[in-house]
Amino acid sequence: MSRRRAVLLVANSAAPYSRGLRVARSLAAAGWEVEIAAVADDDAPLEERDGDVLIRRYKPSGRWVRWAERPKGATAARRSRRIPALLLDRFRKAAFWPLAVRGWWATLRRDLPPADLYHAFGILTIAVANDLAADARRRGRAGRVIYDVIDVILDSNNYSQVPAPILATYRFRERRWVHGADAVVTVNEPIADHLVRIWELPTRPTILLNCQPRWSSPEPRPDLIRQSTGVPPDRRIVLFLGRLGRERGLEEAADAVLAVDDAALVMLGFGPWADQLRARDREPRYTGRHFTLPAVHPDEVPAWTASADVSIIAVPANSLNQRLSTPNKFWESLTAGTPVVVGRDLEVMREMVERDRLGAITDPSDPADLARGLREVLDQPPAELAAMRERALAVTRERYNWETAVVDYLALADRLVAGASATRGLPPG
Repeated sequence: MSRRRAVLLVANSAAPYSRGLRVARSLAAAGWEVEIAAVADDDAPLEERDGDVLIRRYKPSGRWVRWAERPKGATAARRSRRIPALLLDRFRKAAFWPLAVRGWWATLRRDLPPADLYHAFGILTIAVANDLAADARRRGRAGRVIYDVIDVILDSNNYSQVPAPILATYRFRERRWVHGADAVVTVNEPIADHLVRIWELPTRPTILLNCQPRWSSPEPRPDLIRQSTGVPPDRRIVLFLGRLGRERGLEEAADAVLAVDDAALVMLGFGPWADQLRARDREPRYTGRHFTLPAVHPDEVPAWTASADVSIIAVPANSLNQRLSTPNKFWESLTAGTPVVVGRDLEVMREMVERDRLGAITDPSDPADLARGLREVLDQPPAELAAMRERALAVTRERYNWETAVVDYLALADRLVAGASATRGLPPG
C-alpha cells in the first residue's frame, strides 16, 4: 500500500518559506510523503531535502514565460512602436491573471507526480491545485485540495490601484477556485469571518495560526545581534523582522529610534530595500543606531529575536489585509519572549497585545508616537520588563504554539483523504 502523498504548492522559491516548512514537517511527522513544489530560482538548488521533506523547484515553461516578460525598449524614438506592445501586455495580464505564475503552472501540470493532498498556499496556487487534483483523481490518487488563505490579497495594497471592473473579475475567479477546493484554512478568526461572508462558505475555514513551535530561551538569553553588529551592551536593541520594502514603516521606525535614548534599530530580513537600508547604516545621522542584517533560517529566528529588547511592527493599516494580519514576525517575537510595539489599527495584534499586556500600541505614521511606545516598553523597571517577557513566553507555551495549532489541520487532512478513499472504494492511506 502506497503512503499518502502531500504536495505543498508555494509560488516562490521556498528558500525557505517558513509556514510551508512547518506544515510540511508536521505532515511528514504524521507519516505522509511530502513534497514542497516551489518556483525555480537562480539562488536555490532545483532539489534539496529538509529531513523527510523533499523540496523541488520547477522552472516555468511554455508561452506564458514570454508573455509574462515586460515589453523591451525604452528610447523615445521607439516609444510609439511600443504602445501596441504595452497595451497587449496589459491585456494579457488582466485576461490571464495571474499571468506571472502560469509558466510555473504549466511545468507542474507536466512534471509533478500526482498526490492525495494538495495544500495551496495563497491565491497564486489554488487554480493549479484544483487542476492537479482532478488529474490525480483520474490517476487513482485521492486528489484533495486545501486552500490556505495566508492573506486577503485582493483587499491589500498590492491590488489597490487595479481598476474596479478588473478587480471584480479577479474576485470572481478566486471565488470560483475556492468552491473547487475541498477545504479552506486561514491564519486567524477575523479573516475566517471575512471569508465566510464574502464567499458564503458552507463550512467555516479551519484556523491554522502562523505561530511558531514552542521554544525555551537559554540562560543567559542569546546575544547574537550584538555579536554581529557591535552594538554596545548599554544600547537597547529594537528589532524589525521580515520583508524590507515599502509600506513597512521602516523610515518611521528609523526616526523613532533616534528619539529613544541608547537604542539602535536592527533590521533582520530581505527584500527590495535591503541595499538602500545598508547604505543608511553608514549615514552619519544613523551611525551606530541603524543596522541591516541578512535573513536567517526560520529555525534560527527565535534565538536572534530573543537577542532584541523589543520588536517593532510599524506597518500602516491602510488595507483590510493589513488590519487583519498576524504575520510571522509577531509570533516569532512572542515565542522568543520579546515584547512588541504594534500599530494601533492592526486590529488582531492590538487586541492580543492589550489583553495580555505584551507591549505597547502606537500610531505607526508618527515617529514621535512610535518613540513613545518604545520608551513605554524599554524604560520599565527591570522587574516589569522581565514580567512582560515572561507573559509573552507563557502565552506561546500555553496557547499560541504550532504544536497546538496544527492539530486541527492534520485532522482535516486525514478526513479529506480518508473520505476520498472511502468514496472511491480504496483502502485508506
